[in-house]
Amino acid sequence: MVELVWLVPAFPLLGFLTILVGGRKLGEPLAGLVATAMVGASFLVAALIYFDLLGMDAEERSHVETLFSWVPVGDLQIDMAFLVDPLSITMCLFVTGIGSLIHLYSIGYMHGDPKFSKFFLYLNLFILSMTLLVLGSNLLVTFLGWEGVGTCSYFLISFWHTKDANATAGKKAFVTNRIGDFGVMLAMFLAFGAVGSLDYAVINDSALAGTLTTATATGIAALLFLGAVGKSAQLPLYVWLPDAMAGPTPVSALIHAATMVTAGVYLMVRINPVLGAAADWVPMLIAYTGAITALFAATIALAQNDIKKVLAYSTVSQLGYMFLAVGTGAYVAAIFHMVTHAFFKALLFLGSGSVIHGMHEEQDMRKMGKLFKFMPITASTFIIGWLAIAGVPPFAGFWSKDEILLFALAESPILYVIGIVTAILTAFYMTRQVVMTFFGEQKWGSHANEAEAAHLNDPADTDAETEGSEAEALEETPDAVPVTHGAHGEFKPHESPPFMVLPLIVLAGLSVVGGLIQLPSLGIIPSSFQHKLLDWLEPIVEFGAGPEERGIGEAIIDGTWAYDNKVLLIGIAIACALLGIIAGLAVYQRKMVKAVEPELLARGWRYDEAISWFMGRPGRAGFQAVADGDGKVVDGVVNGVATLVRETAQQVRKGQTGYVRQYAGVIGIGVVLLLGWFVVIRGIL
Repeated sequence: MVELVWLVPAFPLLGFLTILVGGRKLGEPLAGLVATAMVGASFLVAALIYFDLLGMDAEERSHVETLFSWVPVGDLQIDMAFLVDPLSITMCLFVTGIGSLIHLYSIGYMHGDPKFSKFFLYLNLFILSMTLLVLGSNLLVTFLGWEGVGTCSYFLISFWHTKDANATAGKKAFVTNRIGDFGVMLAMFLAFGAVGSLDYAVINDSALAGTLTTATATGIAALLFLGAVGKSAQLPLYVWLPDAMAGPTPVSALIHAATMVTAGVYLMVRINPVLGAAADWVPMLIAYTGAITALFAATIALAQNDIKKVLAYSTVSQLGYMFLAVGTGAYVAAIFHMVTHAFFKALLFLGSGSVIHGMHEEQDMRKMGKLFKFMPITASTFIIGWLAIAGVPPFAGFWSKDEILLFALAESPILYVIGIVTAILTAFYMTRQVVMTFFGEQKWGSHANEAEAAHLNDPADTDAETEGSEAEALEETPDAVPVTHGAHGEFKPHESPPFMVLPLIVLAGLSVVGGLIQLPSLGIIPSSFQHKLLDWLEPIVEFGAGPEERGIGEAIIDGTWAYDNKVLLIGIAIACALLGIIAGLAVYQRKMVKAVEPELLARGWRYDEAISWFMGRPGRAGFQAVADGDGKVVDGVVNGVATLVRETAQQVRKGQTGYVRQYAGVIGIGVVLLLGWFVVIRGIL
């Protein structure tokens, strides 16, 4: 089956071409079913390859399948080749598996859209690009997929491009990612100059053998990290991801859960030997960037009222956890959290889409409440996702987040404190979202008018509304439309159709049992169930001089206080999750404490506004100065040289009269001058 790995990207390619040629004839829902079947077929092939590799010895689980020679230019020989190993197949499994569920969900969500077929065309192209990214055996094939998902994200985020805000969000994502892509290109140039190849095997082996100097390894690692920061929405380049909520909800789930945003984490794990050979400040930079991003995004999520924007900032925060894991050498923990995050975040995004669908396109949580009765399946599955991301055992998110915190404490108490505070905030803002959406007070239908009247009679609330009006305008999602209340101000939310509900149920089940793939070594857990993901990935990440540098499983913290007191730390993690949940219930359900949601947090610490101000004022002036310098100085020099040559040629041209006797006279004068030179100056008689 390993030799058939080309089928993994081939099926989405076939779906793309089929819909491209006959999408209009296929129509709805056939175009969606074809696209879903193609991604499902890719998942089936990936699963068969997984079982094939599972039957091999650990050392034999890495294969390169070459399709053809792609770039044969001098010393640069690059093949279109796929690397089949535990890491790439793990990525393929959840990319195609969750991707197929999102495709299925989209059939119901996009029902009635005039561009139904085109939407699935883009979805299949997106999955094709993502499989190329994770399967590429060299940086150039990965970069092909890397740029592919960037382009598709532009198409999908701005899918409803007739609205200016949607089109702007797509352009913002595309441009922001170009900054990171610049780093990836420079890293490829540096790697080829250093080792003469772009193959991961050659680069990593050079790092392990010590033939890659520390300075070169540092440059490659830092530049690739810049690319990862852009693609995985870390500070300072996270700004594109919250705005990406303008796209249809299935796009949010696809981009933010299982595919595009995880590409940066995957790339860092793939080059982990280079990270080990780089200067010590590179892993620390990665760890602190991840930790600060996680905390920063979590604080913003506390005050968001758009149901999708809460999840968007949550995604930024959870990606920060993954980079924290990479920076502390916890490569398996990073992949573990990537997988569990794909389960519960896809569930939460699709659940939010189900709520929006049932609420007649309303996305403001302040206009929801008491939806559990009307949307029991959506609410129940969403609650499972809430408990998973909050870190409540035995749900999947608890096990992966706890392992990251364990490594963070072993590396630095500061990183651990940031991680644990972020965990409390995560549990709090997710509890807030669940209460405001499914419980609490009913804010829709005729109750909406009563709630609005009570709100206007409260002077404190009126002041808060006045102060926060600008923030509300900023955070309003472009594709949201007002709720239709009917002639008598009444309407009832409704449960979503089966196409949308079935993926929620499957993802809810995965969010419950997903932690089984990497259970820690505790006395109550049989050894046969412990560290299954570690055993699977160990050949890929078992690098370095010793256990302290390997970053696999719990080897890095073996014998430390964190390892010896693992049960205590698990208890602290559980207590922090419960603290966040209880605080959220006390504030938003029981109303024991008045909610404090500063405008500064609602506006994202005004970070995005600061960038917009800079780019619109001094940035625009600077760009204009550069353009003027290019036009007047650079172009002036070029044009001046051309003018000088032209004028000189015009003067020389006057001597070309066409008269033979004139030319003979000039030759005669030349001969006399030469004779004079030799006789008088050189003294030759």
